[in-house]
Amino acid sequence: MLSSSAPVFYGDLRSHERVPLPFSAFIGLCKQRMRHSEDGSGACFESEQRGLLEPVSEYDREPYEDAPQQIYLAQVPIINTENEDRVQLESLREDIQTPVFLEDKVLASTNLWMNNAQARSSTHYDPHHNLLCIVSGCKQVVLWPPSASAILYPMPIYGEASNHSSVPLENPDFSNYPRAQCLMEYSQKVILHAGDALFIPEGWFHQVDSDDLTIAVNFWWRSNIVSNMSEHMDAYYLRIILRRLTDKEMNRVLPKSSLAEMENKKKHTCVVLNNGGVDQNDNDLDQACERKDLKGKELEQRTMSHELEPLAIHALHELVSLVHHRVNAAELRQPVQSTTTTDSAASVKDEFTKVVRANSFSLEDDPVAKIIWALQPCTFRNVFLAMVKNFPRTLEALILHLLSPVGAEVLTCKFEEMDQQITEEDRNRFYQVFYGAFDDQFAAMDAILNGKELFALQAYKNVLDKYLGVDWGGPKPGV
Repeated sequence: MLSSSAPVFYGDLRSHERVPLPFSAFIGLCKQRMRHSEDGSGACFESEQRGLLEPVSEYDREPYEDAPQQIYLAQVPIINTENEDRVQLESLREDIQTPVFLEDKVLASTNLWMNNAQARSSTHYDPHHNLLCIVSGCKQVVLWPPSASAILYPMPIYGEASNHSSVPLENPDFSNYPRAQCLMEYSQKVILHAGDALFIPEGWFHQVDSDDLTIAVNFWWRSNIVSNMSEHMDAYYLRIILRRLTDKEMNRVLPKSSLAEMENKKKHTCVVLNNGGVDQNDNDLDQACERKDLKGKELEQRTMSHELEPLAIHALHELVSLVHHRVNAAELRQPVQSTTTTDSAASVKDEFTKVVRANSFSLEDDPVAKIIWALQPCTFRNVFLAMVKNFPRTLEALILHLLSPVGAEVLTCKFEEMDQQITEEDRNRFYQVFYGAFDDQFAAMDAILNGKELFALQAYKNVLDKYLGVDWGGPKPGV
């Protein structure tokens, strides 16, 4: 391998090329370097290099003659069961003793690695289990688990170097790779000397630094999982994996609060309310949030805003104010002339939607989602029942026009939390009252479900960007 970026050898084919070089010529370069190291004369002279390679006329005046430090004997097969035609050093086969614990494994290949001068490999993972054995010299290996893929920015899956990180080893630009700033926090480092061996599981990213004149042999073999994967199941496994990663990305945006965090939020809100002159009793509030069996007329009575607990009053006031503020802001953006009232309403609705979609995947940038996310299930239910009773058109505007994708996801999460804490009868009663506030119940359901799908779509795009290197273009909110 002849690298234009030596001593760093990147996996991307654009930064290196495979050059034909007799093994004997490479060994000659290594011996020459050893002599110069011993007598302290420093770098090799151009004339000596030419003299060394003179017997091989067809390689005379090749670019590697003037830069032996740019050459790395990388992954030269001694054994290759997957492609026997590529075996170039089969003559060394009898010199390689397979470790005892690998004797029952079906080896994919055994390879020789040798560098004349110090060398660095780019960060990458292999599709096989790997046992790296040091014959001579020293290597430093830095490892990352597959779960660290997002901070390593793997190359696009469709590219020639899809198993390599795109983060440059020398002077990484953190403005382009912000997640890479915490790379070392998730890494493990080991230094290997002659006689040492390191097991690198498939899929584990690793970056290797090699000292001068280091020789290594590695063994690759397929894992049981990969060996037993049937090709006709690929599409199914791919869907399962992408779904799991998408769910994980969605959970990252909406982290679950611990019980202690919820209690702190509750106390903070109570302090705010008290400072505002609202009478507050923590014990009464706790009892109100623990009630789970409100039925019939009692349920309807709790929807009156003046009977709500202080936390619910505070959230209700914030939600109503946000909706009215956004409506007024959208109306102010419209031109004075308008053909009909219907056209004007449609324009306001469009402006409404534009405002909402600007930051649709970030919880922190969505005030509606933040308010709902902070509510306990019981308080959440009381707030929306109060909106149904006292502000039905505001509720309609909130759901149909102001609910962003992250807001739709938060709303349904709260629905699920509430469902787990109340009886089936109360559950049915709540949804009957809630959706009954809309002129078109199906439009409300569509708005919520469409928002949820948009939220999942953005999470899916983030997954493709993080793990597969597929850039969908445009800004990526929340990344």
